[in-house]
Amino acid sequence: MNLHFIAIGGSAMHNLAIALHLKGDQISGSDDAIHDPSKSRLAKYGLLPEAFGWFPEKITSDIDAIILGMHAKKDNSELLKAQELGLKIYSYPEFLYEQSKNKTRVVIGGSHGKTTITSMILHVLNYHERAVDYMVGAQLDGFETMVHLTAENDFIVLEGDEYLSSPIDRRPKFHLYKPNIALLSGIAWDHINVFPTFENYVSQFKIFTDAMVHGGIMVYNEEDATVKEVVESSENHIQKYPYQTPKHFIENGVTYLETSEGDLPLEVFGTHNLQNLAGAKWICQHMGIDEDDFYEAIASFSGASKRLEKIVENNTSVIFKDFAHSPSKVAATTMAVKKQYENRNVLACLELHTYSSLNAAFLEEYKGALDAADKAVVFYSPDAVKIKQLEAVTSAQIAKAFQREDLIIYTNPQEFKAFLFAENLKNTALVFMSSGNYGGLDFEEVKRLVSI
Repeated sequence: MNLHFIAIGGSAMHNLAIALHLKGDQISGSDDAIHDPSKSRLAKYGLLPEAFGWFPEKITSDIDAIILGMHAKKDNSELLKAQELGLKIYSYPEFLYEQSKNKTRVVIGGSHGKTTITSMILHVLNYHERAVDYMVGAQLDGFETMVHLTAENDFIVLEGDEYLSSPIDRRPKFHLYKPNIALLSGIAWDHINVFPTFENYVSQFKIFTDAMVHGGIMVYNEEDATVKEVVESSENHIQKYPYQTPKHFIENGVTYLETSEGDLPLEVFGTHNLQNLAGAKWICQHMGIDEDDFYEAIASFSGASKRLEKIVENNTSVIFKDFAHSPSKVAATTMAVKKQYENRNVLACLELHTYSSLNAAFLEEYKGALDAADKAVVFYSPDAVKIKQLEAVTSAQIAKAFQREDLIIYTNPQEFKAFLFAENLKNTALVFMSSGNYGGLDFEEVKRLVSI
């Protein structure tokens, strides 16, 4: 097919473009700005646009379909030209469904954990040389792209994001996939710019459950009360398989899973990751991987990029980087690090960076989120608030929201960096939690805080 990407530079979009190029399709694309790693990866495959910007002259009747990214606006000149010509226009999830209509679709949904669970599944399948199509939200070791599409594979594993599909399609992405096999990991209010109330947010997961293929399989975390209610109250004719935190223990900073074959040391840790592992096991079993083979493979899983990713360690100190930014994720990550390193000081550094986290009304959701840390720091950039056109939040509002008297708050990147580099990290576990970069913090420099 001859396909054109409007907003090709996005994380998901450029990976799909590369996957389709490798599949043999003719790919072109446009964007007004493209940054690394997207820029370098598109250039590697000869897919980087010659110039940045929107060029309606690129849109001709020779194009079989347009794939429209969320970064584009409704009045994008290329989109308007495509509509004028009557070209077929797909959102990213619509196109993935179109490519997988004749496959068994496995969709991993939930407010948190979906990238890690999808990564665990793909790691196990790859370990046992089981070929599947996939789309995952992080770059994984051993995988060239975050998207892989073929004509021959029977299964496709999709990370099911609840955010909107495109500027002209306001449905959540995961509503479009119609899974044969699905998983729900947890539900915690997020994306308040789209889902203004908790009830409205929860209803998206009810729609997802009810949209499953009749007779399909739903694997769900029964320790999450909202997930349990959503799945167990559904009248859709589906098979329901609950999971919960498996038996485990921690010894000398290593988490061991208790299995019928003996105690299995893991490279990941934390209650949330153990729940993720239990869910991934059920999915893999429904895809033909038996329990023993799952355990053999999962022992070498070290995590998805930026999901409790260990960036440096020595005998007394360790530093992690995590994508956690919503209140439930921040609380789970902080608690996981403290439980794993109970004899060390835990220094938790959270950046408020997303639309929800910078919203004054939503801040109250963070109450107690950093309580497990011995020392807690919150960084936010007033510039980010302005860019998102939000009402300015103050240090006093943040302090009140977290309800922690010793909370340290920074708004200046240089001051935050100075604090960080003045800290003695001996006998410390430092965890960075953000979807941003703390105003340009260089993590290669951060690594040097710990001498190896």
